[in-house]
Amino acid sequence: MSPREYLDILHTAERLKDTPRHCTTSQRRRESVAEHSWRVALMALLLKDEFRELDIDRVTAMCIVHDLGECFTGDIPSFNKTDSDRTEEDRQLDEWLSSLPEDAAVRLSALFDEMNAQKTPESRLFKALDKLEALIQHNESPLDTWSDNEYELNKTYAFDSVSFSEWLTALREEILGDTLEKLQEESRAEHNDNDAKEDV
Repeated sequence: MSPREYLDILHTAERLKDTPRHCTTSQRRRESVAEHSWRVALMALLLKDEFRELDIDRVTAMCIVHDLGECFTGDIPSFNKTDSDRTEEDRQLDEWLSSLPEDAAVRLSALFDEMNAQKTPESRLFKALDKLEALIQHNESPLDTWSDNEYELNKTYAFDSVSFSEWLTALREEILGDTLEKLQEESRAEHNDNDAKEDV
């Protein structure tokens, strides 16, 4: 790979810094796809001791590159993404990958093939972390930024994706606990507001 080819790949990937996701940060700023991918990769890196039998470097690589297709199509929340959207994202990603220098094209294509097949423990760990990061971010974002369907989704989403691991299932339960606490706090705040209005 030449320095020019290397830079061209980085320039394409830079688009993810400006590609917004549906969720907001704790400070109410729309997060970018790049920020999501960074934290999913950090989640993998921190699990090296919990999943000693897995190739965590490969999992981390999956986390870093998994949303590169959104350089071309933008981000669509999973609950709105259609089969047609997925097909178009895959088409544009494949077109870009095939234009890369052979070594990069082969390496990245192998990662995407593994992620899509969901047959290896590494790919299943990646997929679970990808979903869990979104849940964690929602728990960190102000509740009034959630869409209506996310109140239920944050209670049920991704349990099937973590079922292969006791550790991940325990993590999902902790995230659920945070969700329920957040919802209870909001309910208490609304109750207090109503009481205050009645007292006026």
